Amino acid sequence: MTTITLDGYADVREAFRLRDLKQALYDEGGVVMADCLLVLHGEDHRSRRRVENRLFRRGTFRHWEREFLHDVVRDTLAPFAADGRADLVELGYRTIMSLTALVAGIDRPTGSAAEADALYRYAKKFSEGATLVHTTRDPEVVRAEVRAALDEFDATFLQPSLARRRELLARHAAGELSEQDLPRDVLTGLLRHWDELDIDQEILLRECAFYLQAGSHSTADAFTHSADEFFAWVRRDPAAAEKALDDPVRLQRCVHETLRLHPASPVAQRRALAPAVLRGGTEIPQGAFVVLDIAAANRDPRVFERPDAFDPLREVPAGVPRWGHAFGGGMHACIGTELAGGVPEADGGVLVADGAEQAHERVLGTVTLMLSALLAAGARPDPERPPRRDPDSSRDHFASYPVVFG
Repeated sequence: MTTITLDGYADVREAFRLRDLKQALYDEGGVVMADCLLVLHGEDHRSRRRVENRLFRRGTFRHWEREFLHDVVRDTLAPFAADGRADLVELGYRTIMSLTALVAGIDRPTGSAAEADALYRYAKKFSEGATLVHTTRDPEVVRAEVRAALDEFDATFLQPSLARRRELLARHAAGELSEQDLPRDVLTGLLRHWDELDIDQEILLRECAFYLQAGSHSTADAFTHSADEFFAWVRRDPAAAEKALDDPVRLQRCVHETLRLHPASPVAQRRALAPAVLRGGTEIPQGAFVVLDIAAANRDPRVFERPDAFDPLREVPAGVPRWGHAFGGGMHACIGTELAGGVPEADGGVLVADGAEQAHERVLGTVTLMLSALLAAGARPDPERPPRRDPDSSRDHFASYPVVFG
């Protein structure tokens, strides 16, 4: 099979938008990713995305940020800060877990520490299964562990959540509940469009597991890298870094610059369903395996000056997001981009959309909120316990990042 690697910013951007390039990165991770939104193609993908897109609207993100996220970030951080130490990987997962469960439609009836511990374990294991293509462990051992975790998750969390939503939908159909009384989550959306989407119980299980792990894994990863880059910035230029502590716009730019340098998925992979020729002249034959090197494209010197430098104040060309291709693009662009990264600052205080200027209220995003709270609590790297990279993955992930407070 022909393999073509694209590592320029423009080529990767164009390839993301080619409809005849089919998702192929998660073939190895089918144990948790088969038939999920991220791997669907064509009409199946359009139908599923239409249903799930309704949950990912800016007004919803703004509501969550204003009414929900600040409290979650504060309450999750508090016991770690009181204890004087934390591991950023664990802290990131635990902070975002309540939100990803809310989005997926996974109920937490008691809100107990035991529930949080269980969801944390499941999300970590599902993430390992989804990224099997980059594992350094025996893939069959990982698959067996993921299957066992899925069975436990199904019995402990999904089935009770499913039963409650079916009851609510029955009461809604009987006129006992209004539309506003129904949960706004992936599970409810899939139940309401069950026949239209042609799904079954196994697909439902994997889709909810996918949302639980995708949001928590990428957010925890971005949070840990953002803190690491900020700590290094403090050492290099303390005056510039200090200004970001009281400037949410600048702090959000720190997060976006981190995402550019450390995308959660360093590559995307596609299979060509038809031949194509890129504007730059690269020919892609039908059947070719196409690697989109996101990490390299995000450091393309033709687009980003001093591409390897962490510079939150850098200027970027018009039409280029500060995070580069960290959230993908085209039909498989990350559905939660604005939830994680927020809505970037726009010149003159307006958002430019479809050629029209629209006033908007900033959405900082979950990672910026988490980083802000961490720094306000006085976190710094633990001088006695250095961070460790993940030995079970070839991706740019931390396995552990100890910090102390005060």
